[in-house]
Amino acid sequence: MTLEEVKNGLKDYDGPEMNIMEVCGSHTGAIAKNGIPGMLSERIHLLSGPGCPVCVTPSSYVDKLLELAKDPKNCIVTFGDLIRVPGSTKANLSSARGEGARVEMVYSPMDTLDLAEKDPETDFIFAAVGFETTTPVYALLVDEIVRNDIKNIKLLTAIRTMPEVIRFLMGSGAPIDGFIAPGHVSVVTGTHIYEPIARDFSIPFGVAGFKGPELLAAIYGIVEEYGHGVVKNFYPSVVKADGNPAARALIDKYFEKYDAAWRGMGIVKGSGKILREEYRYLDAGSLGLDADHKANPACCCDKVLMGKMRPYECPLYGKVCTPMNPQGACMVSTEGSCFSYLSNHRKDK
Repeated sequence: MTLEEVKNGLKDYDGPEMNIMEVCGSHTGAIAKNGIPGMLSERIHLLSGPGCPVCVTPSSYVDKLLELAKDPKNCIVTFGDLIRVPGSTKANLSSARGEGARVEMVYSPMDTLDLAEKDPETDFIFAAVGFETTTPVYALLVDEIVRNDIKNIKLLTAIRTMPEVIRFLMGSGAPIDGFIAPGHVSVVTGTHIYEPIARDFSIPFGVAGFKGPELLAAIYGIVEEYGHGVVKNFYPSVVKADGNPAARALIDKYFEKYDAAWRGMGIVKGSGKILREEYRYLDAGSLGLDADHKANPACCCDKVLMGKMRPYECPLYGKVCTPMNPQGACMVSTEGSCFSYLSNHRKDK
């Protein structure tokens, strides 16, 4: 089928109304940038789900980082997006750094090794947030720490896994008829992890790449399979049915499952990864970070993450809440649905 035929098929669709959720922050951005909502029939609706790592990290995790940052012996090491995420108050790592705390932004977790070697008197705490995509790199970092007996690096983890939260969403009453499955996550996990959910709820999954034509093909495939519990792979050049077994083996060596908290959603059983007991000495206090308090009570991030509200339906969106003045995590990260909608002037049907 040609791209033109796919476009015409999606534009002319007149079947049952469908809500299709993307659960990848990069997909949210790509959908907006490619103007995909405007290419679809008015009977096809796209929802943005919990696919932005910093957006789903509970406020208590940020509070713990801020607590650790107060100790002059510590240096917090993080990716750029997390530095502006508010905790239970409006405080964040950026404001803590302005008050004298040591906070280093890096492009790779492995950069922490160089920092620790150059400054052995400082304890470096890496803020390990993310999904299955980044967990192998965290496992590599732990592997280096263990093999080289490095004494001044620890991790504070908020690692989450996709299948469990997708199942949680389906059980929560979220109005979802199909999923655009995350491409990067699926490289590690493979496509088979979605099959039990597809069967149990009779919903289709389409694993997608990040270019406009790839996303359109996945949406078309999902629409074709309305009501059927199937998984289709529209990213076969990168994603395989079994994913990356070597990466998963390394993750399993150092991490185990636990019941983790998601911002705005509470505890989702088995949806997190925590350091195994024998390596827990490298943990900076990740367990028990379940509390989630909004810095602004009117923030609707929780409803947005669960597909129960579109970002522009939040009363704060684009007014009180902007990328320069974020009231919630969904407006902080470039992968956040609120940030993406506002930056790309996205308005869905």
